[in-house]
Formats: sequence, C-alpha cells, structure tokens
Amino acid sequence: MADLNVNEASKADATYENPDRHMREQFFDILNRKRIYSVYQPIVSLTDAGVFAYEALTRGPGQSVFASPLALFEYAEKQGLLYQLERIARERAIQGAHLPQRKQLLFLNISAAILQDPRFVPGQTLELLEEQGLAPGNVVLELTERSSIEDFTMAKKVLEHYRNQGYKIAIDDAGAGYSSLQAIAELNPDFIKIDRSLIRSIHTNKTKEYIVETLVTFARKLNIEIIAEGIEEEEELVKLTRMGVHFGQGYLLGRPDERFQSVPEACRNLIIQHRKIGFGDGSAWAIGDLKRQVQLFSVDTPISEVAGYFKMNKRATGAVVVEDGAPVGLVMRERLFQQLAGQYGFSLFWNRSVDQLMDKQPLIVDEQTPVEHVSQLATSRDIDNLYDLVIITSGGKMAGVASIRSILESITNARMESAKVASPLTGLPGNIQIHRELSRRLNEKKRFSVIYADLDYFKWFNDRYGFQKGDQLIQFTADVIQQAIAEYGTPLDFVGHIGGDDFIALSSAADPDRLCREIIRRFDAGVKKFYEPGDWTYVEDRSGQRVESSGVTVSLSVIVCQTLVPASLEHISEAAARLKKKSKMSPGSVYVIEELRPDVSSEAAGQSFK
Repeated sequence: MADLNVNEASKADATYENPDRHMREQFFDILNRKRIYSVYQPIVSLTDAGVFAYEALTRGPGQSVFASPLALFEYAEKQGLLYQLERIARERAIQGAHLPQRKQLLFLNISAAILQDPRFVPGQTLELLEEQGLAPGNVVLELTERSSIEDFTMAKKVLEHYRNQGYKIAIDDAGAGYSSLQAIAELNPDFIKIDRSLIRSIHTNKTKEYIVETLVTFARKLNIEIIAEGIEEEEELVKLTRMGVHFGQGYLLGRPDERFQSVPEACRNLIIQHRKIGFGDGSAWAIGDLKRQVQLFSVDTPISEVAGYFKMNKRATGAVVVEDGAPVGLVMRERLFQQLAGQYGFSLFWNRSVDQLMDKQPLIVDEQTPVEHVSQLATSRDIDNLYDLVIITSGGKMAGVASIRSILESITNARMESAKVASPLTGLPGNIQIHRELSRRLNEKKRFSVIYADLDYFKWFNDRYGFQKGDQLIQFTADVIQQAIAEYGTPLDFVGHIGGDDFIALSSAADPDRLCREIIRRFDAGVKKFYEPGDWTYVEDRSGQRVESSGVTVSLSVIVCQTLVPASLEHISEAAARLKKKSKMSPGSVYVIEELRPDVSSEAAGQSFK
C-alpha cells in the first residue's frame, strides 16, 4: 500500500476531534510501514480431537500503544481508516498462513462495516491467496461484531459473491451482540461462533447449558456448524464435547501464536473419551458403508461429452467432477439438460468445459461420518438440491457417492431393528445386540472387560414400593453405568440391558477396577433418593429371609478377556455366573474381577472388592 498522503491525513484529522499527536504519528507509521503481524489460534474438532482450522489474529508492534488489536482497530475506525488496516491485516494473515495440512481452514476476521465500503473490491483476497498457494476453499471470512450490519441486502450480495468463489462464512460472538441472531437468519453462515460469555463455567450453569443446547439443535437443522469460543477449563471442554458441539477454541486448546500449534495431549484424551459419537438411531452406520461408484469427469471435460454420457446411460442420475483425485463439483442429469434446454443454452455451453455448469458447492463428507449426521446435512439443503447425490471422500480423495434414498432407507432399517431388540424401559440394546457385540469383540481378539451388573434386593424393593418406582430405579442404574463409562471408559464401549435389573457393559478401559469403583460410587450416592434415610433396617431376600441392610446395592461381576486367550460366549457366561454367586456373598455394593487365562481353571475364584 502506498504511503498515506497529506490530504488523507488531513481528512482523518477532520473526522477525529482533538487527536493526540503522538498516537496519530504511531498509527500512521504502523499503516505506512505495515508494522503489524498475525498470530494463529487453533480451532479444534470436538469429534476427532484434530486441528480443524486456525484463526488469524492481528497484533500491533510490541512496545506500541497499539499492541492490543482492540486499541488498534478502534482507533482505525475513529480515523476512518478501518478499510486500509483490515486490508493489511488480511495480507499479513495470508502471508504467514503455512497450514500444516491442506484440508485445514484459515479464519480471517472482517468487520461488518467493511462489507459496505466501496473500496472493499472483490478479487483482492483471491490474489493474495494465489500468491501463497492457497485457494478460497481454505478460507472462512469471519464477520466480527465490532459494528452491526446496517444493510443486509448489500451484505448478502457481497458475501454471495465470495461464496460463489468457494469461501465460507462465519458469524462471530453469537449470543453477545444484539444483531447476531438477525445476522444468522439473514446471512445463513457456515459457522456460528458462540461467545465466551456463554461458555464460561457452562458446566455449572444450567441456563447457559440450555441456551447452547438450543443453538446446537438450531444450527444442525440449518446445516451450520458450531464453534465454542473461550474454553479455558477442562470441565468446560468435557461438557461441550458431550453436548455435541462441533468445534472448540480457547486458551485450554491453544493460545494464539506465530507457530501453528497442535492440540495438547491432555485435551486430545478428554475429547476422545467424552466425544458424542452417536447422532441418533442408525449411528452405527458410516456413510462409507453406503458408497457406490459413479462416473468421474475432469474439470476441462467438454459439456458435450458429459451430456453424451447421460444420453447413453439412462439410469445415471449424476456425475462427479474431480481435480487431482479430489471432488470439486457435481453434475446432476436433470439439471444439466434443463440448462441446455433453455434459450441459447445449447449454443452457449455445448463446447465449454464442465466446470462452467457444475455445482461448485456439493455436499462432500468423509466416509467415516455417521449416516444419521449426513442425513441431517443433506435434508437441510435448498429444495433444488435436496435429492442431489452426496459425495463421499476418503482422506480427501474421491471414494464414491450415496443417494438420498439409500441414506433414508438405511436409517429406517436401523431404527426398525433397534426398536425390535432394544429395551423398552431403558432404550439400551437388548439381548440380540448384546450377543452380536460380544461375538464381534471375541472375534477381534483384543483385550476387553465384560461387566455384569445386577441389583441386590430389587424384588423386595419393587414389591414394597411398586413397579413405577422400581422402573425408576432400573432407569437410574442404566444412567449410572453409562455415566461411569463416559468418565472412565472408551468412546466405543457398549452398554446393554439384559432384562429386569440385569445389565452388561463391554469396555476396553485399561483400568476396569477404576470403572467398577465409579459405578459403585455413583450408585451408592444416588440410590438414597429413592427412599428416606432410616426407612428400613432390613430387607428380604428372594426366599423371604430378613437381611440387615441399609438399602438396595449393586453387584458387579467382571471378566477380563485377554488378547491371546481363546474364549467363547459359554466360557464368559459360566465365569459370570460363578462370580455373581461370589459377589452376592459379600454385603454392600461390591465387584468381583477375574481374568480369563490359560492357567486359570473354571473353578478359580475371582478377587472381591468393595
């Protein structure tokens, strides 16, 4: 940028009353010499714990009064020079953006007021990106709340131009600015960043939790992804991860730095442990299970060749356009012929390349994405694109496609199967799914633990207080086991309801003892709410014999299946029955644990613990 001349400086003087000469000199020196730099803060996926993107943040000279970006941009706005400063900031951010992975995104802050500045010329950002070997698909334009949008019609027009080039849009500070909800409704962004005021202490504030839950549900219906800002405590990270928030950002996950940081190991472990891996019924299916092959064309293929393919293949509904093995566009049969059938359509497009007519923003998902989530993304598209093929990738490369019909059929079938075999009381998988999961784990020949849980004196409790309160106690037990698994298990652990007051958990946790202790701790602490203290001094066992007890307890029988030990469902069942009998001999809530090993006979007793 050329040095600001005297007239521009005079104009700035006229728009800013009583300027401090020293501050003004510093500011113009920063602008003329471009004495600002960018730092980058990671935005982390709360599903796979990887760095999804980096936000570029501007910093002024270290010893200057404008070292703080807030002071720098506020002064620029008062001087009427916000456009010039933001252009330099974008330039510096892009020049320093050496993204570790090609698929990662770069978030660039843009003040809403800039959209209405006549000097905000489309195409300038693209030139900077090309110089750095980046593409618009790598960039998210993040609208900040420094000023509200006054003309949404103009803003939508400008942003639509950028969207057509491949840029994505984010709305910053949702929940903080009075106009943020209107901006979301009018601009339909790709990302919503939830303000840190809603994130701080969310694990202890139910009101904040309910607001964020509402935003997550609302965003999912609109095919918008949520980013939680200002995460500084581990408890906040765990709560947001469990709630299904898509991405997180904050000092806990990484501070702004000139280096491109990775996710701290402790945070990675927390995310993997607590991530929400299910999106509802049918979540066991990944979209890659439904993929089928489709015709591929390169970006320079003539439209006449694509049309010829569809004429020769009447059953083909669409084709994918690829570049270097990665999908970049979609051509749907009916839409192509509609465009060619229009006035002058044939003569205008027949000899042009297919990238002139392809959909440049099709729905592209990784093969590991749950089918239920893909369904939500697909059905939230515009009505004109509702039945377009969904493109599936593997490692960013073309893998196949899935139709809306196949996606909806798989979800329907999964829900029907689940409804047939799930427990109607707890909603947990029933015996058919339990046997299937247990067999699968045995075939994998990997170490895992089988935890059988049943309640002591439940029949007496049910007879005394009635089936309604008995059902509540069974549901409570199911919740206790699942919560303990979430705390000390692994993301793919399984919990099933055998029937009545009997449950099973299959866990790959390295320390099953700790998991059992947590189940007992949670159960003993919570079961007291079902009766008043001192409500009884004895219970009755199934034979009607009185037993001194302060209430219902839980017994756990734990069989650890080792990697190299051959085992069967019968072996595990026999061991569980034996351990159950032993656990019932000890008063209170206990667990008994045994390892299936070649040198352990079927009569060997396990170890018993409180």
